[in-house]
Amino acid sequence: MNYAQLLFPDFSLIVCGYLVCRYTALNRTVWQQVESLVYFFLFPVLLFQSIVRSPLDFVATSSLIGAGLLMSLAAIALAYSLPFLPWLGKRIDRREHAASAQVAFRFNSFIGLALADKLAGAEGLQLIAVLIGVCVPLFNVAAVWPMARHAQRGFIGELARNPLIIATAAGLVANVMGLSIPYWLEPTVTRIGAASLALGLLAAGAGMQFAHLSQAKLLAVAVLTIRHLLTPVIGLMLALVFGLSAVQTSILLAFSALPTASSAYVLAARMGYNGAYVAALVTLSTILGTLSLPFALGVLRQV
Repeated sequence: MNYAQLLFPDFSLIVCGYLVCRYTALNRTVWQQVESLVYFFLFPVLLFQSIVRSPLDFVATSSLIGAGLLMSLAAIALAYSLPFLPWLGKRIDRREHAASAQVAFRFNSFIGLALADKLAGAEGLQLIAVLIGVCVPLFNVAAVWPMARHAQRGFIGELARNPLIIATAAGLVANVMGLSIPYWLEPTVTRIGAASLALGLLAAGAGMQFAHLSQAKLLAVAVLTIRHLLTPVIGLMLALVFGLSAVQTSILLAFSALPTASSAYVLAARMGYNGAYVAALVTLSTILGTLSLPFALGVLRQV
């Protein structure tokens, strides 16, 4: 399978979003509203639908869930350890690290769902929805904790208001209880989901920023190496250890190599940190995703 060709439509939408935002009247003011629409409404609907679409076989997916959680914990541990490494730690500003650590382990759900649909259709969507469901709460806690600790702010309220956590929790509860979306509402929900993928990718491109990349270069290299190189390698090792199926391995590797979450800079800025620097890291991570995803799915997948 030509993964570069497979990824082209999604990344071309990201490029379109960047060009439209920079060179037309549809500037950041417009795209900030689009981001809010996708983040608070369209994407949670898609996430909920993906989880409740068919009954979850927790026995069949337990290995994937275990591998995904261990991979996530490893990425978080690597990100947290950077200030304590003998040579690297003294060259890293602790406050910048608190805001940037999230870049090493968070992921762009819009790209992930679009890619899973292309890799394995409805099964791929459900598998990555399960990973999102179990990892989003963990990642949000891990992202907020360093900043809350440095800024002396609580994070329980931030987590309780997160629409992704609410949607995934509601979807998992509904699935376990055997509930489903009424057949007459299914077409509407499906169209909302399709709109969330396209608009989410366009918004990711519109949010890209190339300024501030010269700040804290060593920290940038460290967190992006964890995100785009070490995490996929760990994902492959865990897929082998857990004996995942071919489809599960592909979804886990895709999940491991995704660009970081486009909302990372919003969280950093909202909590009083250097949002512009984190936005630059998000931009570079989005670009690096064009390399790490083919690396994970094309190179590591063949090992």
